[in-house]
Amino acid sequence: MSSTISLARTDLRGVAVSSAALRRSLPRGGTDIDSVLPTVKPVVDAVAQRGVAAAQEFSEKFDGVRAPELRVPAEVIAAALDELDADVRAALEEAIRRTRLVHADQRRTDTVTRLDDGGTVTEKWIPVQRVGLYVPGGKAVYPSSVVMNVVPAQTAGVESLVVASPPQADHGGWPHPTILAACALLGVDEVWAVGGAQAVALLSYGDDDQGLEPVDMITGPGNIYVTAAKRLCRGVVGIDSEAGPTEIAILADASADAEHVAADLISQAEHDDIAASVLVTDSVELADAVDGAVARQAAATKHAERVATALNGKQSGIVLVDDLEQGLQVVDAYAAEHLEIQTRDAQVVAARVRNAGAIFVGPYAPVSLGDYCAGSNHVLPTSGSARHASGLSVQTFLKGVHIVDYDEAALKTVADEVLTLSKAEDLPAHGDAVRVRFGDTR
Repeated sequence: MSSTISLARTDLRGVAVSSAALRRSLPRGGTDIDSVLPTVKPVVDAVAQRGVAAAQEFSEKFDGVRAPELRVPAEVIAAALDELDADVRAALEEAIRRTRLVHADQRRTDTVTRLDDGGTVTEKWIPVQRVGLYVPGGKAVYPSSVVMNVVPAQTAGVESLVVASPPQADHGGWPHPTILAACALLGVDEVWAVGGAQAVALLSYGDDDQGLEPVDMITGPGNIYVTAAKRLCRGVVGIDSEAGPTEIAILADASADAEHVAADLISQAEHDDIAASVLVTDSVELADAVDGAVARQAAATKHAERVATALNGKQSGIVLVDDLEQGLQVVDAYAAEHLEIQTRDAQVVAARVRNAGAIFVGPYAPVSLGDYCAGSNHVLPTSGSARHASGLSVQTFLKGVHIVDYDEAALKTVADEVLTLSKAEDLPAHGDAVRVRFGDTR
C-alpha cells in the first residue's frame, strides 16, 4: 500500500456548534467490541471451566506458541534482568523512580465524621487484595505498561500482584524478556505466560489444580479481544476500563512549531493502524505546515505504513476553528486520552481544559514524555470517556468503605427521621428495625 498521507480537514470556522453536533462531526474511530463477543465468549467459557489447559490451547491456536509452563519460573525472570541492556535498565529505573514519586502523593487517608455524640462515619480506604495486570505483546514491547500498572497498585498497598503477558515464540515461549526484567525491577515475582482473551479469563477464574489464584481486579491495555474479555468478565472481577485505540489531540495556534506538532501526531499513529491523531488549530498556515512536516517525517519513520494508515483513517485529521475559545470547546467535546497545548500562554489555556485524560503543556512536554518518564500515568481514558473518567492511579486500587458506628443515644436522635422516611418509601420494616431497638420507651 502507498504511504502517502492526507490528513482530512474539518472546517468549523464561522459555525456555531453544540456539544452534540461536535460529537457527531469530530474525527473519531473506535472498535466494535460487540462484533467480537461471539468469538471471545467461548474462549472465556472454556477457560472458566478448564483453566490452564484451555488457556494453553488457545495460546497455541491464536499465537502459535505454547509456554513451557504457564507460571514463569523465578530463574527465567532473574535471567531476563541479568541480561537486560544496561541503558534500558537505567532508563526503566528512572521511570520507576519518577512514577513512584508522583503516585506516592496520591495516597488517601481515612476520614472520620462525627455527626452526634456517639455517632460517627469513618471512610476507610482498603486496597484491593489481589490484582491482575495485563501487559500486551503485539506490535511493540511495553515494559512501560508494567511500570504504569504496578507502581500505583503497590503504592495503594495491594498485597498480591500477578502480571500476565503473551508467550513469545522468539523467546522460548516466555513473555518478552524486557517485560520480565521490568517485573523483576519492580519486585513482581508472579508472571503468567498467557495473553489475549484467555489471559483475562484465567486471571478472572484461576485454576485450583495448577495453584493459580484468581484476582479481584484486572487492569492494563489490550486489543479488541482483550477488551471484549474484560467486558464479559466484569462482575466476576473489577476492571479499570474498556480501553479503545490510543489517541492524541493537539490544540495549537500560530506560535506552535509545525515540526513538533507533526512529530507528536506521528508518535501516536505509530502505536496502531487505528490510533487517532487530531490537530485543532485556528491557523491555516500552521495546518499547511504540519501537513508538509508530517509527509516528510512519516516517510522516514520506521513504521511508515502503520503511521500512514492511522493518519489517513477517519479517526485522524485537522480541525480548523475560529479562535482558541472555539478550540477549547472542540477539545473538551473530543475529550482526548492525551491532549497537548501548544499555544501562547499554554499554562493559562491548559487551566481551562475540562476534559482530557492527561494534559501536556507547552513545546517541551510531548506525550512520549508521559509515556515513559514524566512520572504521570499513561493508562488513560479513551474514546471520549475522559469526560467522566480518570486515568489509572493509586485510587484505582483502593475501595472507600464507610464504617457506621452509632450508640443508642445517637440512634435515638435520628430515629424519627428514619421512621418517617421508611413510611414515605413504603418500607415499614426499615422503620421497625429501628423501632424494635427502643420498644415503648422511645
